[in-house]
Amino acid sequence: MAGHDVDIHELIARLNANERIRQSAHFSCGVYRDEPIVRTGRQMATYLPDRYRKMRAISRWQDQPGGARGRWLSEAELFYRQARYMEDFEDDCPYRGNFVSYYPTYNNMSDRQLRGYFTWRAAVRRGEVAQTSTSFAYVYLYELINGIGVADPLDGCRKLRAFWDAYRAFAPEIDRNVRTWLHDYVIYHGLDAELLADDPVRTLDLELIAIARTFMPFDPALATWLGLDEGPASHTGGTGVPPTGTRPPAARPAPRAERSTERALPLPPDAAGEERILDAIERHASYRPRSSRLYHAHPDDLRHVTAAVFVRMLAYYRKHRSHGLVESSFGEEAEMGYTMFGSAVFYEEHAHADADYALDPIHRYRCRRGLWTCRRIYGGQGRSKTWGEIARATDYRLRAALSFEPQLKEPKCPKYLAKIIDREIATWLDWKRAHAPRVIDIDLSKLSGIRSAAAETREALLIDEERDEGPVEASPTARGEAKGAGAPLSASGGTALREPQPSPPVRAGLADGEAPARAAAPAQAAARQTATGGPLTAEETAYIAALLEGKPEKAPAGASEDLIVDTINEKLFDLLGDTAIEFGAAGPCLIEDYRDDIRELICP
Repeated sequence: MAGHDVDIHELIARLNANERIRQSAHFSCGVYRDEPIVRTGRQMATYLPDRYRKMRAISRWQDQPGGARGRWLSEAELFYRQARYMEDFEDDCPYRGNFVSYYPTYNNMSDRQLRGYFTWRAAVRRGEVAQTSTSFAYVYLYELINGIGVADPLDGCRKLRAFWDAYRAFAPEIDRNVRTWLHDYVIYHGLDAELLADDPVRTLDLELIAIARTFMPFDPALATWLGLDEGPASHTGGTGVPPTGTRPPAARPAPRAERSTERALPLPPDAAGEERILDAIERHASYRPRSSRLYHAHPDDLRHVTAAVFVRMLAYYRKHRSHGLVESSFGEEAEMGYTMFGSAVFYEEHAHADADYALDPIHRYRCRRGLWTCRRIYGGQGRSKTWGEIARATDYRLRAALSFEPQLKEPKCPKYLAKIIDREIATWLDWKRAHAPRVIDIDLSKLSGIRSAAAETREALLIDEERDEGPVEASPTARGEAKGAGAPLSASGGTALREPQPSPPVRAGLADGEAPARAAAPAQAAARQTATGGPLTAEETAYIAALLEGKPEKAPAGASEDLIVDTINEKLFDLLGDTAIEFGAAGPCLIEDYRDDIRELICP
């Protein structure tokens, strides 16, 4: 036994003398004489299942069959192979520490961290997304990108979005990378482009398309810039637009510049069309016209002039520049190489088949022999400074033309732009002046004079027979003169002849104790009616007499009070020229100005 003991100690000494073996993770400084059958939680933390040992055994160096020379695996390929091996594995050993790594993979984790990751991943797959080290989250995203743990590409896309939506509450910084990876995932696997409805890149593309469609009636060459004039074709994206192909050899001829005598926009203005143009300017220019004080005070002026100036600038750029206004402001179309899942650990086991994918009419991808290219409009991020300068210069010069305060600080404005703006301002203001509505001001104080002149004219046109048929109402002026002169009534009810008296001057008001002017005119007509017995019936005379005395009088049997009052007012209107009875709070009452005339009428 003693000899065996010496051999064992010698063997241990030899093992400890080997530096490589002594630093191996399979050895530790601890010496365990008795291995317990039941382990505590702390003891389990140091225990590593065989599945992990086998995964780590997947070497970066791969021997080739047939004696061929081996090769080193890339970090992405090694991660992919290990992930495939651990695809369905679950653990139950939570990790409370922190794991931080740039481009994290399994190789970057210690045994304890590795067990903690697969425990956390098992919970995520059950729908329990808990906060952990952000590097763990990236490893899980790498797995989904590489197709680990997904049934098909559509399932992978849904899991990517679901995990992103859940985990961004803990780490908002993952948005930048995951948004790009989700974008690439849809394109790489040829999924429906509507899965990227909220993608900011696609949103920008649709905004550029909307701009082009807004200005296309004034600049037809924009159709070629956006590829909207190409015929339909099938593609993998399912968006109803053609895939990337050979572009037309030449753009459409640019429209001829408008003559200075022609209007940029029709007049009278098309408010709906101008609003669409202003909407595009408001969303994409660095200066927002609708935020201007001038717009709140003169919305039609600023809307029309700004829209007309931009239409003029479309023609100017197309004639004098190599690119149109829209292209110059939002970038040019180009085809460039593209790397799928950039900044992610991604490995293609097999090269992607040749494919064409159109995300939208101006954003297309092509894969040839495993290499991807992207054709899109580059440089269209943010608001256009050029558009902002045009909009601000228009606002400034229109304020000066309208003498609107406050004035803006004078911006830098090229002479050609100032000339265009001033011409559109002059055209608009001239049209407004020529089509300004006619303002008719009616002086109601002169209506009485008009009535007097009409009555005198009517009196002069009557023949003798018409005069013999009955009394004719004299003009208010004549009645006023007779009343003012105090013409006495004759026994037959007529007026005594007097020399004509000059009309009294018109005064602005009434002196104290002077009767109202409107009561003087009807007096003579009332006197004439007295001679013939008056126009009222006995019941009406009794009713109005009671009102004169201030006594209540009921309407005749079978008639309503409202009806008898209306009848009396109609009969006396020709004599008085006004309503005789009105309804007050206490009921019907005579207008005070006409009491004497009515008393004279019913009591001759």
